[in-house]
Amino acid sequence: MLKSVRTLVTASLLLAGTAASAAETVKLALIDPLTGPMAAAGQPAFEHLKLEAERINANGGLNGAKLEIVGLDNKVNPQESLVQLQKAINDGIQLVTQGNGSSVASALITSVEKHNRRNPGKEVLYLNYAAVDPAFTNERCSYWHFRFDANADMKMNALTNYIASNEDIHKVYLINQDYSFGHAVSKSAQEMLKQKRPDIEIVGNDFHPLAKVKDFTPYVSKIQASGADAVISGNWGQDITLLVKAAAEFGLKAPFYTYYGASSGVVTQLGDKGVDRIYQINEYYGDFEDPEMAKRQVEMYEKTNWDFYYLRLSTMLDMLKAAADKAGSTDPKDLAKALEGLSIETPTGEVTMRAEDHQIQLPMFISVMKDGMKYGAEGTDYNFHKVAEIARDDVTLPTTCRMRRPN
Repeated sequence: MLKSVRTLVTASLLLAGTAASAAETVKLALIDPLTGPMAAAGQPAFEHLKLEAERINANGGLNGAKLEIVGLDNKVNPQESLVQLQKAINDGIQLVTQGNGSSVASALITSVEKHNRRNPGKEVLYLNYAAVDPAFTNERCSYWHFRFDANADMKMNALTNYIASNEDIHKVYLINQDYSFGHAVSKSAQEMLKQKRPDIEIVGNDFHPLAKVKDFTPYVSKIQASGADAVISGNWGQDITLLVKAAAEFGLKAPFYTYYGASSGVVTQLGDKGVDRIYQINEYYGDFEDPEMAKRQVEMYEKTNWDFYYLRLSTMLDMLKAAADKAGSTDPKDLAKALEGLSIETPTGEVTMRAEDHQIQLPMFISVMKDGMKYGAEGTDYNFHKVAEIARDDVTLPTTCRMRRPN
């Protein structure tokens, strides 16, 4: 009888352990602006992640564990971001993601590195979906940091190839946010244009405070006076929306070649004035030629009132799932090892997480704002139509990373 009781207890404990494992939840903390002037960049990312987490969970989760997205508002402030990172760590969260602001990313990389050195066995993994300062996968590369977006140099290389092929462009004006990313955009634009089209003159190179300018008219006036044939800007959030709005109201005819020209609010603010004038380099575009992507665009807008803008977030979660399933684990150390060199198929083709610097390698697209689009953005008939495709191998650039890996 005693043997039977022991057997029953053992079986009950095993069943309880199996149930606990099946019910395990892995939390991913998004540290981004969810309120304030830059919330239009953070909120759609938050909603995108939550919607895509439902898809991941319906397909088995992360090695059987349920994925839960936790939103932490950092107000695009590096110090506040570190407060939110510590909050996540205190809550037992070991996976964090962030994308808006390379100044924030810089602080997170340093803090995650320090935490992981001091807390072996409790490591945190930082998944970067949009902070594109090239240094993060070059001289400042970290084993605990993985970037799922092309860096600023990769994007500028593709963008300047396109600009250089336009013989009508002879004068270019640069306007960017005054922090590391904006300066990286300006630097790479000047260097690459000089190499590819030495006849192009840089007629202006302005920097402005991040999320502080309410009226860009003075800047647009300078652009107009310069006689620029084109404008290059890495602005994001309200800074790109207000910039192109001021240009349209001023009557500036020069096209804008941007990193984030399709950001939330742009098509609504510009309407017809943005057609054939606002270009963007990105990992996707508004034609939604892939039926699955078209379905997700419709579903996301219906459920959240935000557009399917961040294909890279979907790619990030798909790669995270593939890594967890491959490793048979959701431990950050196992995930990091499994992510290195991992390749998956996406709607735009195969993408690979390069092992030597943790920089994703992916195809890119240049698109321009058009009217009469089948899948209009923000409930309008406007969206961004593909005008050029850059193959993954042509997007790839060398790295100077010298990765220090844990023992």
